[in-house]
Amino acid sequence: MGDPFLAYDIRGRIGEDLDEDTARDIGLAFCHLFEPGRVVVGRDVRLSSEAIASSLSLGLMEGGADVIDIGLCGTETVYFATPYLDADGGFMVTASHNPANYNGMKIVRRDSVPVYGNNGLHAMGDLVKKGGLKGGGREGGLREVDVTDEYIRTLLSFLTDRPLLEGFSLVTDAGNGCAGPVMDRLEEELLLDAVKLHNDPDGRFPNGVPNPLLPEMRTACSSEMRKGGHVMGIAWDGDHDRCFFFDEKGGFIDGYYIVGLLAKSMLSASPGDKIIHDPRLTWNTIRIVKEKGGTPIMNRTGHAFIKERMRREDAIYGGEMSAHHYFRDFHYCDTGMVPWLLVLEMIGRDKRTLSDMVRGMAEDFPVSGEINRRVEDQIGVMEGIEERYRKGALSVDRTDGISIEHEYFRFNLRASNTEPLLRLNVETRGDRELLGKKTSEILSLIDSLA
Repeated sequence: MGDPFLAYDIRGRIGEDLDEDTARDIGLAFCHLFEPGRVVVGRDVRLSSEAIASSLSLGLMEGGADVIDIGLCGTETVYFATPYLDADGGFMVTASHNPANYNGMKIVRRDSVPVYGNNGLHAMGDLVKKGGLKGGGREGGLREVDVTDEYIRTLLSFLTDRPLLEGFSLVTDAGNGCAGPVMDRLEEELLLDAVKLHNDPDGRFPNGVPNPLLPEMRTACSSEMRKGGHVMGIAWDGDHDRCFFFDEKGGFIDGYYIVGLLAKSMLSASPGDKIIHDPRLTWNTIRIVKEKGGTPIMNRTGHAFIKERMRREDAIYGGEMSAHHYFRDFHYCDTGMVPWLLVLEMIGRDKRTLSDMVRGMAEDFPVSGEINRRVEDQIGVMEGIEERYRKGALSVDRTDGISIEHEYFRFNLRASNTEPLLRLNVETRGDRELLGKKTSEILSLIDSLA
């Protein structure tokens, strides 16, 4: 078997990296380390998820925990249900946006605090690899609980003027993942008019991998939007902890600008609050937060690090350009449903199209989009890039990789946690010609150093 224990979650190929025996041992390892009383278990639509969730639950019960099975759901439903049901931990069986032959787990402790590499996930992996895990004396029980109504009410609680959304026409693409049933409920509750693509959960993913970051997986939603008559398009990944936006013309909107919109929305309701953002692209977010009287705080990329900083700062919102959006009133966790509700409410309140709302941001701070380069000597190449661009720089920051800021352009270069890749993001102050020049220049230097 391979090693499915990654930096932030458990993920791998069924039968090669993860199987039912491993799932049982993961449950036992969690109990051995954390001694939970109650644990929530949810699962996505993958064909292997029910069996993996069943074996996981068996291991948790053998370890002495009572299992609360919330059934088919999105990852954010586990984040909601764990505190709501007063549980000591929660597991979501999912491989998110990976192909159908993958599966995995996202894990939280009490209050939906994430379990990741250094705070328990690596230790769980060590126990599983060592083998020989056995239960204790007491064996836990299992009960099924449906938290859908309470979860939907929590989503709707983020809206301050629900009638503004009534009658809006949307296009949605659930990618045959877990978002479809939630969208059905929200459409009914809000009296929306939605064209729902690939809405039925289907673990075979017959219409392609549920990952809207892939350009080919945006085509269906974009094409339907271009027929006209819809205010916004939304697509989700398989476990809908991320959502992606299309404007009324079918144009895909960079997640960076959605962070700006949501920061504006949250600070309108809570002036002076704190907003957490990642270091990859920053200028637009910082400007908006300061204009709205808030405090922008840059933090290392990654859901575990963002959530930890949000709790420490008691920040109202945190956003990453990768389409993860975190909310204090959602247990500091990421959700793929709250963001589009808030953006749709902004459209209704401002009486502006989504393209109008983001146009100024894109003109003032054009971006390269994240560009990956395969590099074996990541540290050496990053040192070479820093040596070249630190001369004359206004600032050099190492919060996550290196961020180097000059007067009219800045960039972030960081190493992947899981692959021999460097990831580059460049932005400028309103100068698309400079953006193209600097992006090409940095990429050429990376290639030559590599």
